[in-house]
Formats: sequence, structure tokens, C-alpha cells
Amino acid sequence: MGDLEVDVVIVGAGVSGINAAHRIQTQFPNLSHIILEARDAIGGTWDLFKYPGIRSDSDLYTFGFPWRLWSSEKAIADGPAIKKYLIESANEFGIDKKISYGHKLVSADWSSKEKLWSLDVQIGGGEKSKIVKAGFVLYGSGYYDYEEPLEAIIPGLENFKGTVIHPQFWPENIDYSDKKIIIIGSGATAVTLLPVLAQKAASVTMLQRSPTYILSAPATDSGSWIRNLLPAFIAHRLVSWKFMWMMFFYFQFCRAFPALATRQIKEATERELPSHVKQDPNFKPKYNPWEQRLCVCPDGDFYRALREDNGDVITDTIQEVTETGILTSSGKFLDADIVITATGLKMKIAGGAQISVDGQTTRISDKFIWKGTMVQDIPNAAFLLGYTNASWTLGAEASIQLMCRVMRGMIKKGAVAVVARVRPGEDLQARSMMNLSSTYIKAGGGVLPKAGDKGPWLAKSNYFRDVWNAKFGDISDGLEFS
Repeated sequence: MGDLEVDVVIVGAGVSGINAAHRIQTQFPNLSHIILEARDAIGGTWDLFKYPGIRSDSDLYTFGFPWRLWSSEKAIADGPAIKKYLIESANEFGIDKKISYGHKLVSADWSSKEKLWSLDVQIGGGEKSKIVKAGFVLYGSGYYDYEEPLEAIIPGLENFKGTVIHPQFWPENIDYSDKKIIIIGSGATAVTLLPVLAQKAASVTMLQRSPTYILSAPATDSGSWIRNLLPAFIAHRLVSWKFMWMMFFYFQFCRAFPALATRQIKEATERELPSHVKQDPNFKPKYNPWEQRLCVCPDGDFYRALREDNGDVITDTIQEVTETGILTSSGKFLDADIVITATGLKMKIAGGAQISVDGQTTRISDKFIWKGTMVQDIPNAAFLLGYTNASWTLGAEASIQLMCRVMRGMIKKGAVAVVARVRPGEDLQARSMMNLSSTYIKAGGGVLPKAGDKGPWLAKSNYFRDVWNAKFGDISDGLEFS
């Protein structure tokens, strides 16, 4: 097929990609742009995951787009509702017309001579391919591997004669009615699955190696009076800001007063638990609140399931999986018809595309990331990643606002290229670009770029600071324009 040349290519038609497309088309109406989406539908994560009960693990008022705010009273929404919102948002603003479905980016090579990216794009699962030339590439593809889950070593899993499921690839027609189910894991997916599966299953046991903090939160917003009193566009904005500040202050509270936060969560958990499930050890993590992401259960559905006869949590390690169940290290045997391995997500940057500069492959994990957005030594490219301690969209929004400002700076200077550089001799200490210690983040250490310990190389972690920095901060420090 013939080559295509555009000003901006956006990779991914999920939350980050749709948001980026809106910002580009409104702030740079004269620039041509397209969205490359490897899947056959819009939505990214919300199109991929189909397991029962899939929902947001943060409120939709801050997860929604700032240019089309979430208007429902439902603060925590399920996957289909979120996907519907994404489709409607894209359609309303004509973003859907810019999406090329079934277009997977395989590799991207920057030419210093042409000042252009050459993108090798696979079409329709590899049946065809084409080259797309672009002046700028915005990666809105997140950092999860859609093709492979995080591999967990579960001794003897191959012996099990029942059904083994990873939530990332949930089978469409699985009937779990009256089945004995074990969920291995303790993260957001396990916490979401247990109460939904327990509605039909004979029993559902969450078997966790280590516990997590689980907070009950209202599924609907109590601030309906705001909507009744004020015009919709003002009310939705106020509700969004209310949730933004609540989330910010609670995170800061947990970090500043970990002992007090731990006690508060412990007392709230004990009020929810039935007598047969103990807070210690099942809900007593070894880390402080927000050193790893907290899990949220809407209206306490997780704890409500535990108060029924068929829901349980066991904190133990696995000695062996047998043909009919799991033997724990403490000697307890758990019968099972279905084992669900909710053991985490594997990380992959840029959708797995190989990125090179003048034919030389770039190992992204060896590079620092400028203001959480531009990777060192990779020109005219940005990675629109969300937060781990707040709604994903807020982080992606801070990044695209920053890049729009950088692009305006390029136009003003008459530059055609911009690249993040670490100054020769600069003593920059590597830090994780994410401020959490979760297992999947540690496992992704060889995939993601590094944050630094100072200046523009610090990790992105505070929306209010980051968005102010995007709009008014120094964009010359650490960047070279040409």
C-alpha cells in the first residue's frame, strides 16, 4: 500500500488516545492527525477486559474527560458503561472518524535527516502493512500487555483437571453457576470478581499470598443537590473538582500520617467483616496505605459477599495445585471446579512497538523520562501515561497539555524537532517513574523508562502540580529544539 504522511500520529484509541485527539484537533486545527488502533473497536482496556463485574477502580468524575464530563450520579461505573461513554465522546467530537482500526504499530524509526518518523503499521492481523510518515507520535497505548498476562509461578497448576481462567482472557460462555471457585490474587480484579461470582457460584474463595487495603465507597455521588441547584455544566465541574480534591487530600493524608491512616482503615474493615473472617492477617498488609494502590469496593459489595455463606478470604501460600483443588502451605485443602489466576498484568510500553532513532534501536528502560512524558533521546514523541495514585485520565491530561505547549513552542521557534536530553556530566539518580511498590510495577522495571531525582526528570505524581507545570512551568530545561 502507498505511504501516508500526517503531522501527528496517535497510537491507541483508549482513554489517553481519545483525549489526545481532542486536544490536538482543538488546539492545532491546521495539523493533520490519525489514530492507529490495533484492535477492531474503540476503548482500549475497556474493550479488552470482559470478566464479570469489570468496573473502574476510581471515580468516573475524575476518570471522565475534562471536555465532556461524566454526568451520571453513578460514581463507580461498570466496564460497558465506560466503553459507551468513550464511544459517545469520540462520536460527538468527530474523533471516531480519525481512527484506523486493525492498524498495529510494529516499529517506529526517527530520521534525523528527514525530521520524520517512519512507522511500520501492520493491518488486519498482518495480512497487509503500510508505512506512515509522521512529524510527531503520541503514544496513548498505556503500559499493559494486551496479549500476555503477568506470568505467575503456581506449583502444579498444570495438574488441575477443572477450568483455569485468567481474567484478561475471560471465556464468553463459561457457566460458573453452583461451581466452587478459587481466585488467586488480592488486587482490584480479585476484589471485583468475588462479589459478582458469589451471586451464582456455590463458593468463592480469594486465596491471597499477601493482603491489600480494601475500602468501601459509595457507588453513587451524594452531591445530587448540586445538580438540582446549579446549571449542568457548572454542577458537573464542581462535582469533578470535589472528587479530585478528596482523592488528593486522602492520598496526602495516608502518606503524611501512615499509622493514623492504617488504624482508620483497620477500624472500618473490622466493622464490615463477618466473624469467620479476621482482619489479621487477611486485611493487614505489610505496607502502609498508598505505598501500593488501595482497592475500592462500591457500597461495600466485597464485604457483603463475605458475610454470605459462600464467600471467603484465605491468606496463605500455595504448596501445590492438585487435580481437584489447591493445597496451601499451612495444610488446608481447598476444593475447586474453577481456578482464576488474577495475578496481575504484564507491562509493555508503546504497545510493544520497537522504537529506533536513525536505525539504532532504543532501549526505553535505560532512558530517563522528562516530566513523565518525553523519553530521553527520542525526538518528537510523547508517552501519555496516567497516574497510579489517582484517576488515569488526570495523568494523561497533564501530559497532553504539556505536549501541546511544547508543540506551540516549536511552532513559535520555527523548530521541527524537539528532544529531551540529560546534560553531559549531570548527576541524575534513577528512580521509579511510579510511586508505588506493587508487584506488577516491580516486574515492569525492565520495561518502563526511569524517573530522576531532580528537576524536570522527577516522576509525575500530583495532578495539580503537573497540570500547572504543563501550562506555566519551564519547558526549556532538559529539552533541545532544532
